Amino acid sequence: MHIFDWIVLIVTLSFVVLYGLWRSRNVDSSENFLAGRRDLPWWTIGLSIMATQASAITFLSTPGQGFNDGMQFVQFYFGMPIAMIFLVIFVLPVYYRLKVTTAYEYLEQRFDVRMRTLTAGLFLIQRGVAAAISIYAPSIILCAVFGWNLGFTNFLMAIFVVIYTTSGGSAAVSRTQELQMTIMLSGLVLAFFLVLNQLPEGIGLTDAWQIAGVTGKTQVIDWKFDWDDRYNIWSGILGATFLFLSYFGTDQSQVGRYLSGKSLRESRFGMLFNGFVKIPMQFLVLSVGVMVFVFYQFNKAPLNFNQANIAKLKGSEQELIYQGLEMKSDSIFDLKQLALKDLTTSLSANNEVQETNARTRLQALDAETRKLRAETANLIKVALPEAESNDKDFVFINFILQHLPTGLIGLMLAMIFCGAWSTTASELSALTATTVNDLYRRSIAPGRDDTHYFRASRITTLLWGVFIMLFATYADLFENLIQAVNMIGSIFYGTILGIFFTAFFLKRVGGKAVFWAAVVAECVVLYMFFYVDKDAYLWYNPLGCGLVMGISLIL
Repeated sequence: MHIFDWIVLIVTLSFVVLYGLWRSRNVDSSENFLAGRRDLPWWTIGLSIMATQASAITFLSTPGQGFNDGMQFVQFYFGMPIAMIFLVIFVLPVYYRLKVTTAYEYLEQRFDVRMRTLTAGLFLIQRGVAAAISIYAPSIILCAVFGWNLGFTNFLMAIFVVIYTTSGGSAAVSRTQELQMTIMLSGLVLAFFLVLNQLPEGIGLTDAWQIAGVTGKTQVIDWKFDWDDRYNIWSGILGATFLFLSYFGTDQSQVGRYLSGKSLRESRFGMLFNGFVKIPMQFLVLSVGVMVFVFYQFNKAPLNFNQANIAKLKGSEQELIYQGLEMKSDSIFDLKQLALKDLTTSLSANNEVQETNARTRLQALDAETRKLRAETANLIKVALPEAESNDKDFVFINFILQHLPTGLIGLMLAMIFCGAWSTTASELSALTATTVNDLYRRSIAPGRDDTHYFRASRITTLLWGVFIMLFATYADLFENLIQAVNMIGSIFYGTILGIFFTAFFLKRVGGKAVFWAAVVAECVVLYMFFYVDKDAYLWYNPLGCGLVMGISLIL
């Protein structure tokens, strides 16, 4: 990476950290640290909510998802507007009326302290792991690109987030996310046009989209119902709606964002803004991945985008086999250029017969390319048993480092770092608020003065920062990082949502019944996930919710 890229990266990130410290310089109480000053306008709330969800994983993993599987992942977000509308009508007014700092305070008022503690504990487990993954995602990039040690990289990634979050708490998080989200959205739009600009002369957006459509990359909606299919219209609208209801309605990393609003009206507008802007944003991120796919139709792509693995493979006993796969890939690439030429010619000449023939050839060649990539992944597994052969999360970063001009590489990396910091800061703030407010102040050390809790809040932020750094060091790549976050959430969110729904809508159910219902439901979900079907994880959100409500009613 050129020295100018390093300058752009360091200057951008330094400005973010300094901005966060400056905007939160007057925080002087535990209430302001944990919940902010409750003075945010709706646009800050909306951007903060979006920045919390739009982690580095979004900008690393989602383009790789678009590259491999096309646009269908956007269906996962179809349930978000439904969830937002439901929450602003039924849930948000309850939180504002009770003036809670965390969502779990409400559960003690509705049930008892045991339910508050149980739900807070479930949140801390899943959100602590998710926070570690949000640090791990950009760390693996730096490790792969620069050969750094993972532990050192995790420390480097987390230390700056811990600094400004420990300094300013929730206020620092929300105000910094305004700037971070502006950088991320600008970088995202810029990335799309940069990829488009890298395509051959004469290939515009329409042509590129048609080329991607040949292999099914532009299909957005899948109407077929399949329990094992992770992303179709039914899992997106039904399963994912429950995930979003739980995430935005009960997860303190999000609840803390909109409870900082200066009024119920501002928070409502902020949530609705996020709900209806998120789908176009994810569509744009996936489109970047699809355009990268089109770019590699005209430019030779590596058989595995994790170049560190390829370098090790070339020095192993499997090198000759890999060279054979590369030769086959070169032959397929040459044939693909002829088919692409015929396709673009037929499209401009409106020659349907030639177009059909070219599409058939491109589909066959794409299938051959996929087969070679799968063989390369298997070869890596044989030659490097400890290495991760899946390369989806390396597609976009590989393109950035290999094909973007100097200066813009630094800006793109800054965008990815901002994504990591924005999410991790919210998660640190939420973990601290829940630990201090729902466990420490309520059950461990009640009745102390505010100075004590203010100091405890800062220490807790630091301790959670150390935890996520250590956990991230021993994490491993899932099939795809963004799926990993959704999987972890789906294990717990259904049960948590069931607890809150029971509290909101089943007024005759008491604390003892819902406690044992939650324990049983969580055990069932864990069994289903680990021993029955991991791919159906989105459906475990309504399953967990329904089990808690049903069993608690019976009890």
